[in-house]
Amino acid sequence: MEQVVFRDLGLIDYKECWDDQEKLFNEIISLKIANRKVSELEQKHTQSYLLFCEHPHVYTLGKSGDESNMLLGEEELKEKNASFYKINRGGDITYHGPGQLVAYPILDLDNFFTDIHKYLRYLEEAVILTLADYQVKAGRIEGLTGVWIDGDDPIRARKIAAMGVRTSRWVTMHGLAFNINSNLGYFNNIIPCGINNKAVTSLENELGRTVALEEVKEKLRTHFTAVFECKLIVA
Repeated sequence: MEQVVFRDLGLIDYKECWDDQEKLFNEIISLKIANRKVSELEQKHTQSYLLFCEHPHVYTLGKSGDESNMLLGEEELKEKNASFYKINRGGDITYHGPGQLVAYPILDLDNFFTDIHKYLRYLEEAVILTLADYQVKAGRIEGLTGVWIDGDDPIRARKIAAMGVRTSRWVTMHGLAFNINSNLGYFNNIIPCGINNKAVTSLENELGRTVALEEVKEKLRTHFTAVFECKLIVA
């Protein structure tokens, strides 16, 4: 069973965490390149990671995103005490903030399976199973990423978890943002994921009560390890 190093970074600045991801991502890729230059017996096993965190208020725009989906100017961002970054993941614009559980799997998919579509569906599945623990029925919308509630109803459909990833040489970074006790008002300042006719929700909003973030983290960890058939090592 593949071992994945787990780290809970708590509340961490977005750029600091992005730099941490890049460091691990590049270390794995460098080792994979080095392994190609030696015999199979001399090759070293790559280490995968799963990072959990929260971020202070921040908006991030993926490399394929449209900057016009950000509805705030620089001064308005300052008033909201929020930051804005153009980053190197797929997808459009999204929001991160306190009360949102962000998961960054930095995995060498060569040690799991080499299928990006399957990888995205597995991330979604871990969230769907976590929501089921709270008797919240969630699923997918064909052609869109992320996890949705009432996805089969065009009027009521609302997103509870967004996803955006980057991959190179079958190594992943970035990941998913799961709204637990998020201030949903911050989503009004963007066109989330470039989709202007779908609402955003949170677990708190669905249940009508605040949910302990640590409790959700434990459930998501459990489902992640089951879906990816791995073992988490805290480090």
